[in-house]
Amino acid sequence: MQYKIIFSDIDGTLLNRDRVLSPSTIDTLKQVKEKLPVVLISARMPAAMRHLQQDLEIEDQPIISYNGGLILINGKPVSSTEIPFATLAGLSAFNKEINCHLSLYHNDEWYVPQHDRWAAREENNTRVSPEIKPNAEVLVKWKSENKSAHKIMAMGTEAEIDAIRDFLQKEYPDQLHLYRSKPTYLEIANKEISKFTAIRYLLDNHFNLTPKDCIAFGDNYNDVEMINGVGMGVAVANARREVLEVANVVTDAGTEDGVATSLKKLFKL
Repeated sequence: MQYKIIFSDIDGTLLNRDRVLSPSTIDTLKQVKEKLPVVLISARMPAAMRHLQQDLEIEDQPIISYNGGLILINGKPVSSTEIPFATLAGLSAFNKEINCHLSLYHNDEWYVPQHDRWAAREENNTRVSPEIKPNAEVLVKWKSENKSAHKIMAMGTEAEIDAIRDFLQKEYPDQLHLYRSKPTYLEIANKEISKFTAIRYLLDNHFNLTPKDCIAFGDNYNDVEMINGVGMGVAVANARREVLEVANVVTDAGTEDGVATSLKKLFKL
């Protein structure tokens, strides 16, 4: 089959142990991008993806951020799906007793309640600096601007994350995607979207292609639907079992240039 577009997750999939693009990955993707579009798709905010686009010289391509919650073309939002504001407010009120770290994201805005170890870790991983503002103040600001969060990242002890997960599942059972990448992290997004819904949006409205035309790379729970839905779903070796089970192909680990290795084989580079 002649594939016509590539979508790749970032963290756990595309980056090396230093959480940057390796020279081999950059070189391979630069060769491939001359043949077909390469689109980055991530739970990250757009600002944490643009430097990677620049490294790969694909700034002219769309960005899918927040697990599909925000799609940008030429820097402009073409699809935006936020968490309902009432849900955000309910979580903020519940969290006053727990005081778990809640990072709040909207497009290129990233607010943290204080610059703690959680904020420092994310800042180091993404090369983006947050703005310090208590959650309650962010809610007042966003309510006046008629907007809400594209993503909430809860970071804390396993018990704190358990409590937030249980609260959200009980109070908003059909509203949210809850992605727990590790015991101390919980990514929260609107249940209406996923990476695959975002891919379908771009295929229908921008590229005029079908899912069968796509290659997609991923490693985590939020990649399962995408890997299962495209023509060639590729899991890196370090992927979650659920991803490995639906992938068409398993390549080397993300930290060992698995994406580059797979593309070199597919395109005989």
